[in-house]
Amino acid sequence: MADDTTPFGVPQHGADDGDPTRPTGAGRAARVGHRRLTGSVRSLFETGGRGFRDLAVTQVFSTASDTLVALGLAGTLFFSVPSAEARGNVALYLLLTVAPFAVIGPGLGRLLDRTPVATRTVLVIAALGRAALAALLVGSTGSLLLFPAAFGLLVFSRVHGITRNSLLPIALDAPRALVAANARLAWIGVLGGGIAGGIGFGALLLLDANGPLALAAVAAALAAFFGRRLPEPDGEASRIEGIRPHVPLRLPRNVRLAQLATAGVRAFNGFLLLLMAFELQQTDAGLLDFGALLAAAGGGFAIASRIVPAAERRIREEPMVVAALALTAGAAFGAGLWFGLVAAAALAGAAGLAWGVAKLAFDGLLQATVPTSRRGAAFTRSETWFSVAWVLGAIVPTAIPMPITLGLALAGFGALAAQIVYVGALLVPPEQWRRRPDVTNADPMTD
Repeated sequence: MADDTTPFGVPQHGADDGDPTRPTGAGRAARVGHRRLTGSVRSLFETGGRGFRDLAVTQVFSTASDTLVALGLAGTLFFSVPSAEARGNVALYLLLTVAPFAVIGPGLGRLLDRTPVATRTVLVIAALGRAALAALLVGSTGSLLLFPAAFGLLVFSRVHGITRNSLLPIALDAPRALVAANARLAWIGVLGGGIAGGIGFGALLLLDANGPLALAAVAAALAAFFGRRLPEPDGEASRIEGIRPHVPLRLPRNVRLAQLATAGVRAFNGFLLLLMAFELQQTDAGLLDFGALLAAAGGGFAIASRIVPAAERRIREEPMVVAALALTAGAAFGAGLWFGLVAAAALAGAAGLAWGVAKLAFDGLLQATVPTSRRGAAFTRSETWFSVAWVLGAIVPTAIPMPITLGLALAGFGALAAQIVYVGALLVPPEQWRRRPDVTNADPMTD
């Protein structure tokens, strides 16, 4: 019997034409595409071991919950977009975005610092809190419960991000390629948020705001379930590493410099977004235009989650942060030459890309440098820095109206200056810096 296949087992052209049960060429292509897609998704979750897989699934449901909450509250005053004249309302909104850190900053860092074994428990409690608050808002978006419940959801979401970053190094089967692992988690979150957004939009059409909020409660409960399966930090870590929890945390010099530079990227991110938003509003831009701006920023961050793993194999974290500042400066200068909706979307995408590169690189550097027992406090501090930096950057165009060309020029020169200062500081030998006593008593925390 003649063999109708190639040496690799693939049917030759025309070999299956007479068999109606075999899939057609289009069917085979669809099946191959499906296998490749499922294989890619499977590799995202399986690379890194069981602990990373559980953390990735937790990230999917956590991001889905945040997305569904945003959809459920999109039509409420909590997420209303103020007019161009109501700059005071914008300032209040900016204060609201950073307020959760005023609540969790003093207590969460101290708790995770003194009791690192509580990190997983805090993540689970935060997920359960989000589930309870989302369920409480079902049917109550028009009541007085809206603002305290929505604020509580913001607080618990920030707590999840901090504890997730603290647990990532011990969730990996081998503590390596942390920047790539952070990028994979970010990309998994993008995929989860996109799928949840499509499902939530359908629920919004069918059941109004109650549909997405009910789904958000379920997603948060599932995040708590999978979070309970995560490994927890070793209770003996503090003694093994020689760390005394009551001693103030002091980061190595290169991490402190990267933290400041990343905060600078975040500040320019907030400045540019609000600057462009007010400029578009003055030109009577519609809601779709503002949506395109936000989508471009999110798309830039998603692209960063895909290119950062490849970059990590070639360069260290510090050059990634330098590149983020350079990208911010170049994009601001470029958009100033021909500003319009397309240029604004391109600039927002570049700003999102720069923030993604800087943030993922810094998270990997922090995770690789800081001992397990101090990561909770370190991430609480850094996330607070970045949120405050975003608000400080955004408050400038909110409080001081300025022409778009002037604002873009200021952003470009500012990012360029920050890049020069950061590179110069990295080139200064450590022995030329004024040394302070080592307060951590641990080798991983010294310069």
